[in-house]
Amino acid sequence: MKEIKPTITYLHKNYLRIPIKTKTLAPIDDIVEIIKEYALPLQEEGDIITISESPLAITQGRAIPVSQIKIGFVAGHLWKCVAKVPYGIGLRSPYSMQCAIDECGTLRILFAAIVGGLSKVIGRKGDFYRIAGMQAGLIDAASTSPVEPYTECVIKGPLHPDLEAKRVKLETGFECAVMDINDIGGSWAIGYSDGVKKEMIEAVMKDNPQGQGAEMTPICIVRLIKD
Repeated sequence: MKEIKPTITYLHKNYLRIPIKTKTLAPIDDIVEIIKEYALPLQEEGDIITISESPLAITQGRAIPVSQIKIGFVAGHLWKCVAKVPYGIGLRSPYSMQCAIDECGTLRILFAAIVGGLSKVIGRKGDFYRIAGMQAGLIDAASTSPVEPYTECVIKGPLHPDLEAKRVKLETGFECAVMDINDIGGSWAIGYSDGVKKEMIEAVMKDNPQGQGAEMTPICIVRLIKD
């Protein structure tokens, strides 16, 4: 496991990242109440809260056991066309592909696959997910999460991440961002409250200080270190 430094510099400013360990989250949990219990006692004025997208999705009941996923004809064939990538399984599984179809619709996924395939011929990447939409890109395949009982679940992306971030701000008083981050430098703020600068929070979180799940740190406090 690579070593993550607690501080990072962005535009000549230093930021401290404080991962917050919690219990195993479940659909009965409210992410705001989790933040109040585990993070709020440690927070200082001006802090930003970040939430990993998969734990937020789990609290919304978006972790689907593979035993409950019925693979249709399209998903059963289309997943084989998905290229292998170094940052995870993604939709290269009949189960995660079926969840993408359930979320986005069969026609949209088929159209995205056709356009994406043609685009690769001319060296252009990313059209599949641009057409399929954010939810297709946020799906985590089964075996992605190392945390029981979610190891054999497909975890769909969280619903309304913008609204959830703004709800956190409303109920806690702290700015918030919902993050989709991987261990090879991908960092996206998929939802954030009005006071968060997207470019800043993505840069500050790019080395994934919250880890990939086994750390049990779904929440992180980001704090500007004042001179």
